[in-house]
Amino acid sequence: MNLKNVEKHEKNMVTVTVEVGKDEFAPAIEKAYKKQVKQMKIPGFRPGHAPRKVIEGMYGVEIFFDEAMNFAFPEAYQAALEEAKLEPVEHPQVEVTEVSADGFTFKATFANYPEVKLGEYKGLSAEKPSVEVSDEDVEKKLQQMRERNARLVSVEREAQNGDTAVIDFEGKKDGVPFDGGKGESYPLELGSGSFIPGFEEQIVGMKAGEEKDIDVTFPEDYQAEELAGQPVVFSIKLHEVKAKDMPELDDEFAKDVSEFDTLEELKADLRKKEEESREASAKQAFENNLMELVAENMECDIPEAMVENQARRVVDDYKMQVQSQGMRFADYLQMTGMKEADLLDSAKEPALRQLRGSLALEAIIKAEGIEATEEEVDAEMQKMADQYGLSLEDVKKYLRSADVEEQIKREKALKLVVDSASVKVAE
Repeated sequence: MNLKNVEKHEKNMVTVTVEVGKDEFAPAIEKAYKKQVKQMKIPGFRPGHAPRKVIEGMYGVEIFFDEAMNFAFPEAYQAALEEAKLEPVEHPQVEVTEVSADGFTFKATFANYPEVKLGEYKGLSAEKPSVEVSDEDVEKKLQQMRERNARLVSVEREAQNGDTAVIDFEGKKDGVPFDGGKGESYPLELGSGSFIPGFEEQIVGMKAGEEKDIDVTFPEDYQAEELAGQPVVFSIKLHEVKAKDMPELDDEFAKDVSEFDTLEELKADLRKKEEESREASAKQAFENNLMELVAENMECDIPEAMVENQARRVVDDYKMQVQSQGMRFADYLQMTGMKEADLLDSAKEPALRQLRGSLALEAIIKAEGIEATEEEVDAEMQKMADQYGLSLEDVKKYLRSADVEEQIKREKALKLVVDSASVKVAE
């Protein structure tokens, strides 16, 4: 392999020109012949036994070149990357510029892992949200507990926002039913926004036993393209209206929903837990704000391919969250009127922030010579083992030491930034 040229373009795009000589190409041609001859039917020879010279005489010496280049390319490409100290973040676009029995030359163009030039990352100042918990905050938590412990009771009145309406519905477009537009005895919480805009509002005011048709229009960006932006008619039958029967806020309520005997004890516990939660969130926000500053201060041209790959990971993580709640992702998209392409587009901005923060930490690790000892790696693995009730040996089967080591180094780099920073308390 001969690395003839390395050409760097904007956005960390790189083109390498590589020459593969006869010494490397000849064995690849022989390998290609042995693979392809098995499928060739040559007059006068049993399948798979025709000599190479005979086949080349019939079809030309180039008959095996394409397959041979497939064999020779990976090793030559990898060797070129190592020689040029390049790290692609995507599969290359490859162009073969010359090929003969004496070898071939190719150009490979790809996005390369970006270099980072750090700016200021010590002595920064960033906002940290207030963690103060007011009496109103505690009351809000209590009301949420009341909501969760409320009973749904049937009522003989018009449906209101907050009620649950038990309905049959069937949607039609131009008089024809459409897929996913029908349900029976469906419990719909009015005001929840779980159906398309304009649907729930038209059920408010109905009484049990009533039937009516309602006109709605699907959002322009609705996932099912045949329905996007289209007017439809839903036939509704309201079977029952259920209202929330809220429990009284007293000592008995505290005993029923917690381990405490009095409402005041429950309030104190809610306040404490809310303070702890806000402190954890404030700490995370402070760290994020600092890393935003570090990223703003550095110079780094991130390839679009990296952003797209990270955005895909963000969406895949979100898919797993949806599916963990027992819902198919396709159903979620249909329910929300979104398309996966829209999610990918909206994920690019957070993906870029994540990448910039990650690259900044990598650069700090390198600049500060941060390391993780074997003892630190073992201690972290032991902590994970204790957390999940596993043995240390089991954890080592599932996790690579190198990954744990990298995580420890990142945590040290972040701690360095945080410990040197000052806090601006947010109003």
